[in-house]
Amino acid sequence: MKITSKVAVAALGLVCIGSVANAQSLDDAKKAINAEQYSKAKSILKNLTVTEPTKDADYFYLGWVYLQQDEADSAKLIFNKGLAVNPKSALNYAGLGAVAFLDKDRATATTNFNQALALATKKDVEPYVYVGKSYLLVPSASASIAPADAKSAIDVLTKGLTINPKNTDLLLARGNAYLSQLQNTQASNDFDAALEIDPKLASADVAEGVILKFANNYTDAEAKFQAALAIDPNFGPAYREWAETDLRWSNSDASQAAKRQEAVEHYQKYLSLTDMSVESQMRYADFLISAHDPADYKILETVATDLSKSATTNLRIYRYLAYAAYENKDYPAGLSAMNTWMTKADPKRIIPADYLYLGHLQIASGQDSIGMLNLQKAYELDSTQTDVLAEIAKSLYTAKKYKQAGDEYALYIDKSKKESLNDLFREGSAYYYAFDAKKPDTTLLTKADSAFARIQHLATQPVAIAALYRAYVNDTKDADRNNIKGLAIPYYQDYIKIVTSKPALTPADKKGLAAAYDYLGRYYEYKVKDDAQATDNYSKALLNDPTDSEATDFMKKKGKK
Repeated sequence: MKITSKVAVAALGLVCIGSVANAQSLDDAKKAINAEQYSKAKSILKNLTVTEPTKDADYFYLGWVYLQQDEADSAKLIFNKGLAVNPKSALNYAGLGAVAFLDKDRATATTNFNQALALATKKDVEPYVYVGKSYLLVPSASASIAPADAKSAIDVLTKGLTINPKNTDLLLARGNAYLSQLQNTQASNDFDAALEIDPKLASADVAEGVILKFANNYTDAEAKFQAALAIDPNFGPAYREWAETDLRWSNSDASQAAKRQEAVEHYQKYLSLTDMSVESQMRYADFLISAHDPADYKILETVATDLSKSATTNLRIYRYLAYAAYENKDYPAGLSAMNTWMTKADPKRIIPADYLYLGHLQIASGQDSIGMLNLQKAYELDSTQTDVLAEIAKSLYTAKKYKQAGDEYALYIDKSKKESLNDLFREGSAYYYAFDAKKPDTTLLTKADSAFARIQHLATQPVAIAALYRAYVNDTKDADRNNIKGLAIPYYQDYIKIVTSKPALTPADKKGLAAAYDYLGRYYEYKVKDDAQATDNYSKALLNDPTDSEATDFMKKKGKK
């Protein structure tokens, strides 16, 4: 499942922690985190670390906010401060494990997670909650949670539930872990259980709405978001998920096009409720990218440009500037922004889509070779992005690297399981153009013929261009006039039948007919030795193309012109 924020649990607004000592201030911070008001939460927690310098939990929650804001280095620093205050702080060990996990240092992450759980007091399940949530951390909005990581989260959270079966944080986090793997029944069971314990748990209603969204049950999903807002009218995550549901609805049902505008309105409401922090606006940028609408890229450009003016600019803004510039066809600005992102960002923050856009921008800027290498890198990093293969193939075809283009189209068709007639034609024609009579490789012709034959098999009615190219392929195989076999006859005849049934012929039709009649004339001239049939076919060639050299030469040779 694609996650709409860096942290799956936070994305669904599933942080709902009970009160602790000195509840008011710390509780306010937790509520702000739950509502994705990270700037507000950070302000409260920074103050708490000054007024309550010996309370390690304050440091942990501050570090956790930094993680939500894509500032792992700052988070690590804060977690270490928490451990300096209390060397046996289970939560801060969980925090360090989370940083290591995002850093792809699984050995260190595991060591810290184990230490967190070992230090947890007998009835303290908070470390289990945050170790579980840490396994659900992903490096970008477009990344998905690996099945093994989801299982690790589920295992830890299940252990926590054996200690306290009524803890809603554990239930919500485990439900979210199940949801990340589309195990909707198990997820729904956990969210229902949380709601049964606390009927006013807005985050649980939002989570159930997300399940319904992915089941394409949009009406009931809306009802769940409305239920969450009835509990808390200012619960921003409900508006965010409602916006993303509207967008998915409009994309899946043409009659619901108005939902796209509603999605924007709901997202703007979310922003107004989440203190307009940089993180919230970057979530909005991710939302605009997921919309894939030309108008949204104009908005994305404005949002990213405004964010880039901030003194506390997150480098990720350059990603948004690059994406928007490419979609808005400002390739120099896009390439500049993308180069800044790719060279200055931590390599661990680079995602497959970055290589995809870098490749697009380079190709659009005339740097085809390096652009294709980056498109290939994007596919290697995320093999689900099979459309990249089609773009690589198209670039190779344009560059007249026909053998490579044919191979790439064949790979794309195989991996994507899509067999569009256009892609099959490009595959076939690429292999056909790759054939070199001076260095004949007949396997290229065989591959070309197979692609054109597949078109005729899939098409609802015969396709003239496919018939013509099958004829060309077999004509090429039959190039020796003195030993002509007639291999192309059935295909040229198919082409003639298809084209002559049209009410009007195009210049391209006439050129194809001339080639067909030339071949038939050649066959009758050299193989059958029937001048009358040869003359008839060459005459038809000239009717379609009076400048046809082969037919003209025959007529001159026979004294007929």
